[in-house]
Amino acid sequence: MIVSVFGISAESMQCSYDTRGNSVPTILLLMQERLYSQGGLKAEGIFRINPENSHEEEVRDQLNRGIVPDDINVHCLAGLIKAWFRELPAGVLDGLSPEQVLQCSTEEEFIELVEQLKPTETALLNWAIELMADVVEQEESNKMNARNIAMVFAPNMTQMSDPLTALMHAVQVMNLLKALIVKTLRERGETEDGGYSTMSSSFSDRQTEKEFDTQREMETRCESTGPASEDDDEQPRYSYSSEDRDEIESLSEMEGSFLRQLDENDHAKNDFRKQLEGILCSEHDNPTSSSTFDGDSSCLNDSK
Repeated sequence: MIVSVFGISAESMQCSYDTRGNSVPTILLLMQERLYSQGGLKAEGIFRINPENSHEEEVRDQLNRGIVPDDINVHCLAGLIKAWFRELPAGVLDGLSPEQVLQCSTEEEFIELVEQLKPTETALLNWAIELMADVVEQEESNKMNARNIAMVFAPNMTQMSDPLTALMHAVQVMNLLKALIVKTLRERGETEDGGYSTMSSSFSDRQTEKEFDTQREMETRCESTGPASEDDDEQPRYSYSSEDRDEIESLSEMEGSFLRQLDENDHAKNDFRKQLEGILCSEHDNPTSSSTFDGDSSCLNDSK
């Protein structure tokens, strides 16, 4: 009997504890272990580059049979981790209203807000933040800083029926995720000689805000697999800026494109959330761009 591990609540799944004490579905831990063991953390554009749909569906079928195949493409694994969150009956951050998230502008305010989540959602968020922080620690190889990884995860953490509301909320969720990632990275640095700190216990801590910026911007556009410049060998620094909420502008043209593509079935809604990642990617890399990049590197077209 095949039992899907996608599209069902975490409470109805077999769960295990991760190394930081978060109780999460075992399938997430299995995919994470395989991603790490196959060098996925150092793969350029990890979680940003989408795999071939046919390969993802094949691996999904095997996971539903309880099989974690060997030598899975790391981008396929990353895509399936995002898909697991995207297809939950309710988004991990759905317990927080858009108004609540919008009102937050500091790290402390974001931390206070996520304390309102239920234990299951808190554990899933903790796990996801630690995963994203692991990715950012390998930024020199994968070109994924805190802003970039938050961008591609944000549309998968909430579920909203109205596309425009979903788009605007995703921008605020991106800021929330980024703040928590930066906090985690800072705490890891502070406890370097004593091991990583635990997100689930640190949500109640009151840390001072640090500004976020990065010494270099993402050199590869969304869905690009081209090599990065060999001259770019500066070390990243982690800080946080509340002004980032104003960075993403000129979304109206792309909104129209998504609205035309969205229909009433669940498959289209899942496609919309995947494509929403492309909007955030393209707006970060080129805030004045239209819905299509130069040439054939369109986030919209590649994510269909």
